[in-house]
Amino acid sequence: MATVHTSPYSGTWYTSDAAELKRQLDELFEQSEERTGPYLLPNGLGFVVPHAGLVYSGGVAAAAYRCLEAQHPERVIILGFSHRGGPAGVSIPEVDAIATPLGDVPIDRRTVEELSGDTFQRAPERSLCDHSVEIQLPLVQRAAPQARITPVYVGRLDAPVRRKVARRLAQLAGPGTVFLASSDFTHYGRDFYFQPFPPDSRVSDNLHKLDHAVIEAASSLKPELFLEELRKTGSNVCGAAPIALLLEIMAAVPAEEVFQETLDYQTSGEITGDFEHSVSYAALGYFPAESFHLTREDQRLLVESARRTLDRLLATGERRAVYPERRTPGLARRAGVFVTLHRNGELRGCVGCKSAGSDLYSTVPEMTLSAALDDVRFEPLSGEEGHIAIEISVLSPMKRITGPEQFRIKIHGGYLESGYYRGLLLPQVAEGRNWDAQQFLSALARKAGTSAKIYADPSTRLFVFRAQVFGEDLVS
Repeated sequence: MATVHTSPYSGTWYTSDAAELKRQLDELFEQSEERTGPYLLPNGLGFVVPHAGLVYSGGVAAAAYRCLEAQHPERVIILGFSHRGGPAGVSIPEVDAIATPLGDVPIDRRTVEELSGDTFQRAPERSLCDHSVEIQLPLVQRAAPQARITPVYVGRLDAPVRRKVARRLAQLAGPGTVFLASSDFTHYGRDFYFQPFPPDSRVSDNLHKLDHAVIEAASSLKPELFLEELRKTGSNVCGAAPIALLLEIMAAVPAEEVFQETLDYQTSGEITGDFEHSVSYAALGYFPAESFHLTREDQRLLVESARRTLDRLLATGERRAVYPERRTPGLARRAGVFVTLHRNGELRGCVGCKSAGSDLYSTVPEMTLSAALDDVRFEPLSGEEGHIAIEISVLSPMKRITGPEQFRIKIHGGYLESGYYRGLLLPQVAEGRNWDAQQFLSALARKAGTSAKIYADPSTRLFVFRAQVFGEDLVS
């Protein structure tokens, strides 16, 4: 006889009325699109999702679940934990389905059987039941009603066991499978026994800084760096164990290279206006490098926009962006971008941003103007200089690395940050030069205004990224 567990969070953490719950979920998905834009990166492998009541964290969570909605996964593996302190290791509840107001969510019996034994133990639902897993279920039902789920409760794991568990779960990765790690971020205030800074006018900025230092560490896909950041800052991220396991899985999946993208971030203080007690929520996505590639049509539209913008500037002297003729879904993506100008094969200007607050539709023509007029290394471009070649580089997210040995020459670009020193080099800078990784990183340090000795400073942070590089010759 099938064992169905009825979620106790129905009627408390979210409404128990099915019709009202459907309306709330639809509204949360609509709010998410308004906050983060319509573009959805394809082929997500895993996500970090918050787990507060839907009225608080549901809008941020929806940024990840909208990706699931577009992907149509057949299997969702939820990495949760027990706030009460569950058993050590990893546990799967002994149930066949979990009931919510939207119906029964079937447990993926085949996956459970594949995982059972060894480091995966079965445990009674009553010893595991927690909102870290069960608050996700209505969202899964809304985004991926066809999916079967496997709830995995993550307890205390030392590094060797975590690696073993991650390798086993990574074998399940592939088209149709998505991993979710359930976690909220900073819990700030006296009620949480965590108040590293006063609840004054700067608390919102301080929370943002604290949370994004943790998110930045997670981008490395190295659990050790992520956990060390928690120890260093004292940050009380509640789902540290599920996130650490997800990072280990993402580093082990058979994809060429995986990058972390921050899909959305918000604090409960922003929602309620009460920053004396605030919980932070982040939706993070993990995507293979090719997920960040634009289509050929989108490349063409951007190049034509940059060309028309530049030609108008040179003909009239008017600083006015000429935007692409169509606003496609891909051009709604927010990404770092650089525009590089060459005359007779020589650099004539290069300006960009490593992460964009606006979409590519707007950013590329604006960066074209900046490359022509604002690069302090060159005089402003004039119409008397002949043909100017345009090259556009659309960047992946930044990935923190722990040492120069992780840098891949002619594949990675580099970004260096240490105190007041900042520097970025695009990957194509190595083209035509017989550089090795060490020489590239030395050049990066010089670009930042310092020397390669900066890499010995433990406060130095080094990032890598990839760039999709195209120009008129590449899209003609």
